[in-house]
Amino acid sequence: MNKIKEILEKKGIKQVWLADQLGKSFNVVNAYVHNRRQPSLETLYKIASILDVNINQLLYSKEELKKEMNK
Repeated sequence: MNKIKEILEKKGIKQVWLADQLGKSFNVVNAYVHNRRQPSLETLYKIASILDVNINQLLYSKEELKKEMNK
C-alpha cells in the first residue's frame, strides 16, 4: 500500500485536490499514489505539509519494507 494513498483515504481527500494544491497534474499525483513514479524530496515535503502530516508518515521504515517484500 502507498502511504500517500492511505493518508488521502483516511482524510477523505481526493487526488484531484492534492494535484491542485501541488500545482501538478492529476496524472502525476496518480502515478505517485500507484507507485509508478516517486516524488522528489521537495515534493514529498510539500505533500506532507499539505496533508498536515509528518514526512515520516509518508515513508516506509526498513521493517515495513521487509514485511511488504515478504508478502
